[in-house]
Amino acid sequence: MARNIVGLAGSINRPSRTTVLVEAAVERAAERFGRNPVVIELAAIAGSLGSATRISELDPTATAAIELLVEADALVVASPVHKGGYGGLFKHLFDLLDPFALTGKPVLLGATGGGTRHALVIDHQLRPLLGFFEAQTLATGVYATDADFQEGRIVSVALHDRLDRAVGQFSPFLTPLHSGLAERNRALAAVAL
Repeated sequence: MARNIVGLAGSINRPSRTTVLVEAAVERAAERFGRNPVVIELAAIAGSLGSATRISELDPTATAAIELLVEADALVVASPVHKGGYGGLFKHLFDLLDPFALTGKPVLLGATGGGTRHALVIDHQLRPLLGFFEAQTLATGVYATDADFQEGRIVSVALHDRLDRAVGQFSPFLTPLHSGLAERNRALAAVAL
């Protein structure tokens, strides 16, 4: 059975600052805890997701993405902020999940937005959403603004520090694996859907 840390980048755009943030968190967590890093981009499954009213109606790529989320050792979930909240398609993905699908799963929450005024989306919207699923959201959420990125990369030292602090909070939930699993399977697991 694969031991994955799975990131959900909830943006329907490419390129995406949200995807860059999720990739950074997943890579850090996978390295620290010896898991495979996997990033699911909402943009890659948007077509199938948008037309489905139940999981059985998803195409194979979207079905595989849902399976990766549900079977992951831990999750990184982030969304861009649109008009003060997460997007409808992002929420629709969660609407399709069984209410017990994420019970007890550790989740690092993140969001991206144009400015700091949207930072509370993590605590006011994402945390309650994952709380409904009885997931174990980490205490530190990671919010990033446009100023934290340059040429598709994170350039903010403060954001790097916050990512490290948040990833460290997986410790009570994940025992580091020292078998080299993450190194052996990196090429397979890092493929974005």
